[in-house]
Amino acid sequence: MSKFAIEVQGLTKSFNGKLAVDQLDLSIPEGIICGFLGPNGSGKTTTIRMICGLLKADAGQGTCLGFDLFKETRNIRKNIGYMTQKFSGYHDLTVRENLSFISRLFSIQNREETIDQTLEKFALTTRQNQLAGYLSGGLKQRLALACCLIHQPKLVLLDEPTASVDPSARRDFWEILYQTAAQGVTILVSTHYMDEANRCQELIYLSNGRVLAQGSQQQILHSSNIFIWNIYSQQIDYAYKILKKIPLIQNISIFDQTLQISSKHPKAGDLTQMILHKEGIFATVTSHPFNLEDAYVHLIAQPKKIYL
Repeated sequence: MSKFAIEVQGLTKSFNGKLAVDQLDLSIPEGIICGFLGPNGSGKTTTIRMICGLLKADAGQGTCLGFDLFKETRNIRKNIGYMTQKFSGYHDLTVRENLSFISRLFSIQNREETIDQTLEKFALTTRQNQLAGYLSGGLKQRLALACCLIHQPKLVLLDEPTASVDPSARRDFWEILYQTAAQGVTILVSTHYMDEANRCQELIYLSNGRVLAQGSQQQILHSSNIFIWNIYSQQIDYAYKILKKIPLIQNISIFDQTLQISSKHPKAGDLTQMILHKEGIFATVTSHPFNLEDAYVHLIAQPKKIYL
């Protein structure tokens, strides 16, 4: 029996002749929180919709929870929870009525008791008679997650679920995800937030419909082989123009009175200091710890498939 909740090979999907997902290979172990990262249009949503059986792939093969992606989509949908970025509940139903509707769809036993427990778990009891359309963004997403989990799925697919909520609501949201994962549920969550990526046990970087890298945080950071430096100067604009022409520097960004450069060359910081000094620019160059955001920028800039 496979120990992978999701296992696909060569998954491909086009829309009007435009390739959205390009021969995608994925293997996601059971019982982990896996982060799905990539820019807009990278194929994250299309991939998630194919995995959960809402969209048929043009080519490829694979399984979700042991069920065939092409032949057993009904069984897949019965055993997963899927949450979109935009609130997908019914605005003109109350919080309780939304949960009741979903529980009927999944033929949940002891329905009223289960709804009461779900309301309490998600701190929505006092809001149960309020119309969903009048909830705040954070409460709407909490209700959407409650609807997603009420039937106790084995796999949860979350498509940028916290994109429109405040930091406090995001923190509460992730506490619920941790509690869910602790029960052995596999969670695949797409996100643009690097602090959320840090919470995941495994990460997948996607671009142009292809996997660029997959592995733990430590594996991805170690494999990137990139060095970062911060440059402080009162002549930041002039320094930017000079360094922009240096082939050794792969990426350069301006943050207020600071430049940040990246390079594969471990001595690029010292060479940068020498170049700026030669141009009459006084600058302080210090090394910067490499993090997941740096890895993200580097991988998107230089597409390359890396499996770890």
